[in-house]
Amino acid sequence: MPRILVVDDDPISRQVLKAMLEKEGHLVTEAEDGVKAVKGYDRNLIDLVITDIFMPEKEGVQTVRELMKENPDIKIIAVSGGSSSANYDSLDWIKMFGVKYTFTKPFNANAILAAIDDLLGS
Repeated sequence: MPRILVVDDDPISRQVLKAMLEKEGHLVTEAEDGVKAVKGYDRNLIDLVITDIFMPEKEGVQTVRELMKENPDIKIIAVSGGSSSANYDSLDWIKMFGVKYTFTKPFNANAILAAIDDLLGS
């Protein structure tokens, strides 16, 4: 059963993702910001990370960089709320760090599930 860490400062976004992922049989751990995500990350306990980009304490880009420094093979999906060009730029920019999939909120559940299947080889 794949284990996924969902990182988002918005509790509703975390709840929606958690419910969707658990329905598909994934085990979900939550973190409300990048600080808690990096602190609680254990490569032996987490198969994939889904992180928001804009969060207090530690933003998604910094979170991704720190997680990838610790584990270069980590699988990450980045999401960002809103539709401003800054959000799109951030999502494009984060791909330079090796994030294969990015989504804007509201996201398509089937697209995220397909990305998870691709990353985890399901």
